[in-house]
Amino acid sequence: MKMLRPILSATALALLSAPAAAVVVLYDQSFEAPVGFSNDGGDVNIYKTVNQLYGNQPAGFLFAQANTVETLLVGGTQAWAAAQGGSGGFKDPSGVGGSYVLGMLSTVQNDLLGLSFDVGSYKFLNFRLNVSSIDLDRWGGPFVPQGGAAPSFRFSLFDNPGGAVGVGAGTALDSVEVTGKVAPNKWTFDWSEFTVALDATGNTNGNVTLQVDLLSGGYAAMDNFRIAAADTSGDVGDPTNPVPEPYTLALLGIGLAAIRLGRARRGRARWHGSAYENMSS
Repeated sequence: MKMLRPILSATALALLSAPAAAVVVLYDQSFEAPVGFSNDGGDVNIYKTVNQLYGNQPAGFLFAQANTVETLLVGGTQAWAAAQGGSGGFKDPSGVGGSYVLGMLSTVQNDLLGLSFDVGSYKFLNFRLNVSSIDLDRWGGPFVPQGGAAPSFRFSLFDNPGGAVGVGAGTALDSVEVTGKVAPNKWTFDWSEFTVALDATGNTNGNVTLQVDLLSGGYAAMDNFRIAAADTSGDVGDPTNPVPEPYTLALLGIGLAAIRLGRARRGRARWHGSAYENMSS
């Protein structure tokens, strides 16, 4: 055990002196403060772009979109009123969506959303968000198949050396697909949370574009974007749920291995002691 003490002490010291996680939060948006939201019918603002409602949040930030990425009002009275016996509106029992969420199509037309950032020399662009199936009762809807469908999204990262605002084109650096759950009906959200890590290495000068594309499900909603540039996969700079760096995980592994080795040695010592006593008797 005396030999293990220096190992454990060194591990503890290294953990205490380990460098802080390298992460920069680039975007944090719950979509709760749209500028000039207008209910165009069915609790949907369809005629204003996402950029018109949420541009300059934070100052200087711009969205890009292809086709009609909409903003939905949660807890209104119009959506699916007839199907709900006159008491309409999008329902969110969990409260995850707050008062406003974004919605987009996978069929009829290919809606896309683009967010451009400078990740500098960081290795990853990490993206945490909530997604849910939902449907519209107008504006060409319903779009979700009868009986429901799980929404599948693709998140792609594109090199963007010119730093232009767009939905993503040119050299693709990485992509990740996720699939949510089948909602209980067309007007009630059932949210899933995902954190995806997109490999940003290979970009020209740090400028990249994140593209959001709903692949299947007909129609779906998104909310609570948190995007960070980091050297650790999945780290979005959330102090309430930090992601250990590989360096820290390795040190913890050394410490645990040392503890297991110490237990094994103590076990062998007890066995030898018992064996000696039996032989003596």
